[in-house]
Amino acid sequence: MTDVELRHLATMAAVVEEGSFGRAAVRLGYTQSTVSQQIALLEKAVGGAVFDRPGGPRPVRITPLGQVVLDHGRELLAKARAMATAVERFNAGEGRIDIGTFQSLSNVLLPQLVRRLREAHPGCDIRLVEDESPEPPVGEVDLMFFDRRVGGGVEHRKLFDDPYVLVAPRGAFPDGPVKFAQLDDTPMVAWPPTCDQPRVEQAFASNGAAPRIVFRAAGNEAVLSMVRAGIGSAVLPRLVVDSAAALTDEALTVHELVPEVAPREIFLLWQAGRTQSPLTERAIAIAVDLAAVYRS
Repeated sequence: MTDVELRHLATMAAVVEEGSFGRAAVRLGYTQSTVSQQIALLEKAVGGAVFDRPGGPRPVRITPLGQVVLDHGRELLAKARAMATAVERFNAGEGRIDIGTFQSLSNVLLPQLVRRLREAHPGCDIRLVEDESPEPPVGEVDLMFFDRRVGGGVEHRKLFDDPYVLVAPRGAFPDGPVKFAQLDDTPMVAWPPTCDQPRVEQAFASNGAAPRIVFRAAGNEAVLSMVRAGIGSAVLPRLVVDSAAALTDEALTVHELVPEVAPREIFLLWQAGRTQSPLTERAIAIAVDLAAVYRS
């Protein structure tokens, strides 16, 4: 049975529907001898005749074996057509994509990415996962936005640098840049001492400043809420500030730091060696295009 081919089944179905080898040949664009050859190959593969051939003008008749072959053959032909349609849609950019992200990027760049993907591929299925763990689950998603490089067979595409700024209650500092020395012994609100926070606290120590950490929270909005309430200032990536619209918040002021803290790097990650779908390749291209705003 391994010698049965879809073209043989399609030819058989055409003969049944047209009632003769000649009309089936016209419909399929074959010669009548080609139709006869394909039916002969099918009969050899299934081990018996699929048509009775009365000869003359009388139509061919399907045999009991032929009916069994036809019933299953039509199912196979339908599945083959469905597969062809699915492959065409996949190559056109439809299908599913899983994207991992983190807080601040979820509020700024990601919504634009989703909008543009859906505009280009209305039938696509986009699944988003927000993950703040120190080790991103790159193997569980198609793409992962992350704020540093990781090892272990992961491809990286750097999108942009995200500089740190000081967010303070309005009036806490004069307008303009703020030196680290001005932050010595001042109340500060901060993230927990994981991920990027140690880098920030090392910058304080390197510049001879020792602020008082009065509150720690993992959520960006919780940190900013404490700053709005006057509990203390915070050193945050610019992306966090942009996502929270802090620049237009009358309760807050945003200052550059002197000297600058080394910026965090925003990357797009995916598992090395994985063949990307057209939808994933399109998502990468859109992300790189959107990131140009933050590189300028």
